[in-house]
Amino acid sequence: MIVTDAWFPQTNGVVSTLSQTAAWLARFGHDVKVVTPQDFRSIACPTYPEIRLSLFPYRKVEKEIGAFAPQALHIATEGPLGLSARRFCIKRGMRFTTSYHTQFPQYLRARFPIPLKVSYGALRRFHGAGARCMVSTASMRAELAAQGFRNLACWQRGVDTEKFKPGPKDFLELPRPIAAYVGRVAVEKNIDAFLSMSWHGSKIVIGDGPERARLQSEYPDAVFTGYQFGENLAKHLAAADVMVFPSLTDTFGLVMLESLACGTPVAAFPATGPKDVLAAGGAAVGCVHDDLRHAALTALAHGDRAACRSYAETFTWRACAERFVTNLVPIRHGMELAVSYAGD
Repeated sequence: MIVTDAWFPQTNGVVSTLSQTAAWLARFGHDVKVVTPQDFRSIACPTYPEIRLSLFPYRKVEKEIGAFAPQALHIATEGPLGLSARRFCIKRGMRFTTSYHTQFPQYLRARFPIPLKVSYGALRRFHGAGARCMVSTASMRAELAAQGFRNLACWQRGVDTEKFKPGPKDFLELPRPIAAYVGRVAVEKNIDAFLSMSWHGSKIVIGDGPERARLQSEYPDAVFTGYQFGENLAKHLAAADVMVFPSLTDTFGLVMLESLACGTPVAAFPATGPKDVLAAGGAAVGCVHDDLRHAALTALAHGDRAACRSYAETFTWRACAERFVTNLVPIRHGMELAVSYAGD
């Protein structure tokens, strides 16, 4: 069983990771139940309306866990559903795993004057009750360890290389070079750093969110496309000359892999995620630097479409799901956990 407060119709790396993992677990032959806000009465999360907060979910979560009787239970998020599942497991003496997808301390700090130590303390207590807390990169693991997290395990990410693949550059009829941002248009994404950098060519923002109106007003030369999905998103990424990832708070940044799969190099700050993904790929796949413009120009000059694609192909959703299964623990001590990597 996977319990998550993040699910469709949200469009983000958390939902992609969980949905792909669940699909691959089924292909391996496992019975999978995903508990999501779609099964509960909910309200929109303040400042992030795409997220639905389930109302008073404990009793129903209790029934779902009891009815499914999972051999392993994973809590993916720290919202109402995750808190309810955690409470139930602790109450019944059941072991579970968690995963750390979102830098909530930084997200909250960008909106409210909440000290980081307070937020990290709450998250440390939440995840510390689990047998393992899965994180996406080595740098994220080191960062959380420095904050007192002790039960950490790595869980790599993947990309759909059938959906995201190189395509024609003339899909975008804009002055070149074209620098693209992809993601939610929100304060924690640091999009100002991208839009304010000097650039001879075009900038496009692919996505939507609460900051869009302000950014469109302050940066009228940029092109805002709104959200793009599936094949259309892949075409935008393939047609760009460089993808710029300005976030300082993401735990990974799945869109980097999607861009690379489309043959487009990536520029980013040396933050968690980019410094793991891009540094390992070398100059041909992108650049991380404290000067974002320098990173973008370097990625533009040295990026190689074939090398980007080849590197992205090493990140598979199958490997992601296999690592997830390896990190799981049986609900009871002494209980056998069936581990299977069969399937296509």
